[in-house]
Amino acid sequence: MGRPKGFEPDVAVAQAMETFWTKGYCATSPADLAEATGVAKGSLYHAFGSKRELFARALDLYGRIGSGQTEEFLSRPGTAKERIHAYLVLLVDTDLAGPVRRGCLAQNTVEELGGRDEEAARAVHRIEERMIALFAARIEQGQRDGDVDRSVDAGAQALLLQTTLAGLRVMTRTFERPVLRRIIDTALAGL
Repeated sequence: MGRPKGFEPDVAVAQAMETFWTKGYCATSPADLAEATGVAKGSLYHAFGSKRELFARALDLYGRIGSGQTEEFLSRPGTAKERIHAYLVLLVDTDLAGPVRRGCLAQNTVEELGGRDEEAARAVHRIEERMIALFAARIEQGQRDGDVDRSVDAGAQALLLQTTLAGLRVMTRTFERPVLRRIIDTALAGL
């Protein structure tokens, strides 16, 4: 019988996610992961196979957490425009409030690994597709509720919102709140 694991894998993935998010994939060393998780490097690699496999699990977790939070936030009472506006402002404010402006793990991954890592690109694409679907669903709900004009192309508007969101998360690393809020207001003018 094998030795029982001395750590909870889901917790280790969450802790690794935070480290990858702050430092980036390439700059995160095995020692960084061991320190962040409190798990010896050998045990981490035994449990997850490699740094790359642990990163894949961390990116998947990030996507699941993000889509769950987005879905919950967008389903709250209010018009589609109010909910989407509040959600984008929340993300910007959260990014700006952190001790390190780290933006979005998914967008950081595209910047760092895009074009060199097909698996990472597919993972980010899945995250983005889920966000587009959530935005489109909220716009369509707004159309049913009467607060979004029926002539608005929900799919096209959702693509624009995801593009805006991706750009905002990158721009929070260098721009200040007034500029970012102006971008949000402009992006939502079509609703």
